Amino acid sequence: MESGDYPYIWSEPGWPQWQYDLASLAAPLAAVTGAQGLLLGRMYDAGLVQRGEANLNALTADVLKTSEIEGEALDPRSVRSSIARRLGVDIGALAPVDRHVEGVVEMVLDATLHCNASLTRERLLGWHAALFPTGYSGLAPIRVGAYRDDARGPMQVVSGAIGRQRVHFEAPPAQRLEAEMARLLDWVNDNDDHHPVIKAGLAHLWLVTLHPFDDGNGRIARAVGDMLLAQIDHSGQRFYSLSAQIQRERRGYYEILERTQRGLSDVTTWLAWFLDNLRRALEAALQTLDAVLAKSRFWQRMAGTPLNERQSKLLNRLLDGFDGKLTSSKWAAIAKCSPDTALRDINELMAAGVLRRMDGGGRSTAYELVAAPVTPDVTIA
Repeated sequence: MESGDYPYIWSEPGWPQWQYDLASLAAPLAAVTGAQGLLLGRMYDAGLVQRGEANLNALTADVLKTSEIEGEALDPRSVRSSIARRLGVDIGALAPVDRHVEGVVEMVLDATLHCNASLTRERLLGWHAALFPTGYSGLAPIRVGAYRDDARGPMQVVSGAIGRQRVHFEAPPAQRLEAEMARLLDWVNDNDDHHPVIKAGLAHLWLVTLHPFDDGNGRIARAVGDMLLAQIDHSGQRFYSLSAQIQRERRGYYEILERTQRGLSDVTTWLAWFLDNLRRALEAALQTLDAVLAKSRFWQRMAGTPLNERQSKLLNRLLDGFDGKLTSSKWAAIAKCSPDTALRDINELMAAGVLRRMDGGGRSTAYELVAAPVTPDVTIA
């Protein structure tokens, strides 16, 4: 049978009997599980404060990036404030509440904090209602908290100008959704025939292929995948963001989905893509953890050094990754102080062995942090 015999994967007689070559996925699967174990081990060695910061950062990235994948830009400050408020984390002044932000945050936190709760029809419909509190997607009214009804025609994923649109995918007819979604939910809650990471990738693909809602299908599919990944970690805390990695590979994400949805039931290529990007998300989290731990060690080393508010602020900027070179004029601009005050702040830190002049000089002298010896937190044989 050729893939052209059936236009979409859901129209095949064997749907949804997932097939994949586990042998070819063994190496990337081992890489993912190894990175998961390393990240969790390092996180639980890091301490409560570092884990809390990493969790807040990962959840913030997840909310921002799962929306960006769909072309929606949320306010980072509002997202971080919303998550911190719900987790009871003190981050100082909170940004104003944004109802669109609140809905995405509710979904992401419910998927992760309650990862072991059953995935039910009512839970999914609640997520959808939270995503669209006004009943609109942009300017278009949509069915909220309900499966689509195809009243305006088949559910299609299209691109291009009106009159020259290209159909990338057409979802199953609406009259099949109740039965199709019930089968998916039963499988998510009870099926243990697949490796848990593979199951997360299959659930993601399955839900986005059914496309049960007028809008929000990608965000909900990624939330379901994250819920299953959180079950693997046995923790409601999230230390990495797969959505952030998918956003970096957004074009490839849509291309692999389209190829898979137009193919046969063998989904090895999709799973290989999913595993590769999950591994890269975990590696990015490990790099972020290195920076968090380095920052923590720095402030421990600085515990006995008297600093003013300006110095603390600029040192944190340097530790978080300063864009360009730090000069006295930039210091004055960021700290909102006079050039003389900026130079005095810098000279005090140089005398304390915290800053030093960078090589090269040029017209403006630049400064950098004095590197401290770093002791690895984990030794890998």
